[in-house]
Amino acid sequence: MKSDDARSERTADAEGRPGGAAAVVIGGGLAGITAALSLADAGVRVTLLEGRPRLGGLAFSFRRGELTVDNGQHVYLRCCTAYRWFLDRVGGAHLAPLQDRLDVPVLDADRGRLGRLRRTALPVPLHLAASLATYPHLSVAERARVGRAALALKGLDPADPALDGQDFGSWLAGHGQSARAIEALWDLVGVATLNAVAGDASLGLAAMVFKTGLLSEPGAADIGWSRVPLGELHDTLGRKALDAAGVRTELKARVTSISRTGEGGWRVDMPGEAVDADTVVLAVPQHEAHDLLPDGALDQPDRLLDIDNAPILNVHVVYDRKVLKRPFFAALGTPVQWVFDRTEASGLTEGQYLALSQSAAHDEIDAPVAALRERYLPELERLLPAAHGAEVRDFFVTRERTATFAPTPGVGRLRPGARTKAPGLYLAGAWTATGWPATMESAVRSGISAAEAALCALDRPRDHLFACEEAA
Repeated sequence: MKSDDARSERTADAEGRPGGAAAVVIGGGLAGITAALSLADAGVRVTLLEGRPRLGGLAFSFRRGELTVDNGQHVYLRCCTAYRWFLDRVGGAHLAPLQDRLDVPVLDADRGRLGRLRRTALPVPLHLAASLATYPHLSVAERARVGRAALALKGLDPADPALDGQDFGSWLAGHGQSARAIEALWDLVGVATLNAVAGDASLGLAAMVFKTGLLSEPGAADIGWSRVPLGELHDTLGRKALDAAGVRTELKARVTSISRTGEGGWRVDMPGEAVDADTVVLAVPQHEAHDLLPDGALDQPDRLLDIDNAPILNVHVVYDRKVLKRPFFAALGTPVQWVFDRTEASGLTEGQYLALSQSAAHDEIDAPVAALRERYLPELERLLPAAHGAEVRDFFVTRERTATFAPTPGVGRLRPGARTKAPGLYLAGAWTATGWPATMESAVRSGISAAEAALCALDRPRDHLFACEEAA
């Protein structure tokens, strides 16, 4: 049917499907996929609209010659219960296994020493005691002060609004942490999870990361990562799960506006087409959400524009031979942060492919490839003696200038919850008020929270990760 303005109009349900509540999810990242699956699992007819030609948001893959390349290295922890649910839901848990037990090799380029952050099966905090006691990158006195700071951190409440306004670096300094301890331990973990150095990070978010990951359960920080390209998990398997759930997925579908209809529902406009629904979940980045929100949906919508972004740079190096025996390592005394072996996942059959994940890369995100090559190849040779004399067959970079929201002090008060003031309109995205930093876990949690809030309003509560009261 054509409307008066010559645009096609339709409802969110596919032709021939039974009636009932209909929902449109705008955005096909992890938050949007999760919201769509959760709504469909509850019997809601769902249309998912994604402007890109693929699903997965900022955790995706692409082809470069014979390689399948992830845009960046993404990991998760055993404590990431929502992302683990997502992996199970799309049938991909076996493709992204967890370590049996936390074990992080840490190489010091300046001192030429290898340390390890490992856990035992002992209760918290004794599970890390042996590793900390023998950690060679800190002095005996620094290790003792780290233990005392960890106990103090364990006593903080990450939900306390007062912590949101403080920076983690000042708190660490006030608890006896030296610059070396911050570099060799706190930032080693914090930069990778928060995408900010301690001095630029909210104490509330930092406390959440360290309490949940290192000070909750012995195995909470065990690391998992995909052994296949991320696109296989988030796009291929995600689309398969959506299709099986009855979700109609439209790619290259750019939403231009959303508005209320006279019947109390919602109209979602795209070029040449409009979709009607009872419920809309807006699962796009915060600045895009700001532009799409109708008047009155949030009390202070411009706060979304105050949520800054933080970049992540990924350096990709293909050698003609194997130069790294471990699956990954972290580094000190060098610009290199974390290095992962992506050879098998990429499909490379000869040589070795390493991916360097460089978080909080404000100073390098726009650097020319030639300058990055000149900077990082010698550093890899310092860290990996086997790289001396190895031929570099390919060197390239991927840049995510808006990889995450910036976890700066005060950001907590800017992050909205799932509900808006407009009935039937909900927000999802890692930047919403999940209590987590901008991780895959936060994205999935936000999608579940938005779906649960919508289902409660539709009087279809589901026993999921959240209850209706929490979704409110």
